[in-house]
Amino acid sequence: MFYRASLQAAAALASLSLLAGCGLLSDSGSEVDQKITVGTTSSPSTLDPAAAWDGSWELMRNVYQTLVSFPTGSTSPEPDAAESCKFTDATSMAYRCTLKKNLKFSNGEKLDAEAVKYSIDRIVDIHFKGGPAGMLGSLDRVETKGEDTVVFHLNKSDATFPFILATPAMSLVAPGDYRKDKIRDDGKVTGSGPYLLESYEGRKTAELKKNPDYKGFAKRKNDAVTIRYFEKSADMVSALKADEIDATYRGLTAEEVVSLEDNKDDNAGLQIVESTGADIRFLVFNPRDPAAANPAVRKAIAHVVDRDALVAKVYRGTAEPLYSMIPKGIAGHTTSFFDTFGDPDVSKAKNILSEAGITEPVKMTFWYTTDRYGSATEPEFQELKRQLEASGLFKITLRGEPWQKFQEGFNKGKYPVFGRGWFPDFPDPDNFVAPFVGQEPVTGSPYINKEITQQLIPASRQESDRGAVSKQFERAQEILVNDVRLLPLWQGKLYIAAGEDIGGGERALDPQTVMQLWELYRKASW
Repeated sequence: MFYRASLQAAAALASLSLLAGCGLLSDSGSEVDQKITVGTTSSPSTLDPAAAWDGSWELMRNVYQTLVSFPTGSTSPEPDAAESCKFTDATSMAYRCTLKKNLKFSNGEKLDAEAVKYSIDRIVDIHFKGGPAGMLGSLDRVETKGEDTVVFHLNKSDATFPFILATPAMSLVAPGDYRKDKIRDDGKVTGSGPYLLESYEGRKTAELKKNPDYKGFAKRKNDAVTIRYFEKSADMVSALKADEIDATYRGLTAEEVVSLEDNKDDNAGLQIVESTGADIRFLVFNPRDPAAANPAVRKAIAHVVDRDALVAKVYRGTAEPLYSMIPKGIAGHTTSFFDTFGDPDVSKAKNILSEAGITEPVKMTFWYTTDRYGSATEPEFQELKRQLEASGLFKITLRGEPWQKFQEGFNKGKYPVFGRGWFPDFPDPDNFVAPFVGQEPVTGSPYINKEITQQLIPASRQESDRGAVSKQFERAQEILVNDVRLLPLWQGKLYIAAGEDIGGGERALDPQTVMQLWELYRKASW
């Protein structure tokens, strides 16, 4: 990761710490209005957890509950709807949770053991393509014992199972409002999370207010939150400067971050909060396409792509070149792609293509999403096109689509090469390898490697000490490099821009880099 010092952010964080204990009263003694408006360029693709394995989690974390979760500052799952959870055997094959007493959903239904079983079984039964059912590959069955106890019986050892239960994909839903055989698509939510979803207009707004019946770990520091979804980050920044929103989350371009940090006179009254993240970007090669299926073509691209130039020109220091699918800061990280391919070398790429009998420029179409990862995505792909075409070895056509169509497209295998971003489900190396391999990976293109899926991952999941699994994942990365089905590009940080009267920004991102809206509050003046 890069470590960009920001005096402005440091000063802001220091002031947040001081103000946190000052109460929420204004000078006159009246209560401060604790309704917060947040802007983001990442709108949900669904409100139903059974279909969500993407940025939809950002909203879900705030309106649903999970049995266990990641309270601020924690990298291990801790109880949320559950009173307690633990493995009951030494082989990590039976995970038992006891629920808190008197839980209920927003429609009045009881949140009991049967509702938990229904919620998890429903994910498996619907098996939505591109959805989170693939995360439950180690689950054999869910057993209830009385009203308050659930036991998850696994078909193999899986020490990562509690981490999976902590993801918003495993959100608990009211059986009466969610059919077991169909995704809910009425724009409504029936959950038990910190907030109730008052109203929702897709790609525009979500109105949240405190859930009076919530019983969980979140300590809510505001009363209500409005989320505004923006197509362009420039419009979001303009809204922030005009006091139309209080804070931004996800979608700021590098130029906007740098401008907000450096141009203090033009941005008086604003602050930038920087958070360490593990989000990555990479290219996916679809084996159904003749060119992308050719290992020589993939390796030639790996020799040509200049990550340093990419992050310097497009991301201006707010990202770092990535040479592994497992980013820095996660156990098992290596520089395997650099070790194999080294610095960009057009002559090596040309030799590889020549040896494969390819003498004419390879024509390929690269696809990207226009509204998921921020406004810098298009310039990023333009830079990739420039680099590849400058080599004389490739002729690249670029195509972009909104996330919902883009997701449908890659899940149907329509795109020969496309860009994906990955925000970790949980902070473990397993989550940077397992989702991308197997018959139904999140990329939509089957990637079968038996050594990874049948040996390395199962062996690592028997290890409850997650810091001791580096050897298996170092070997997995060697395989990924040899195949070049996935080409890592960069990893970055997340930034929250906010008015100086907004506190809690430094605590608003959990280990999954999912916004915890309850941490934000409007500070009182002295």
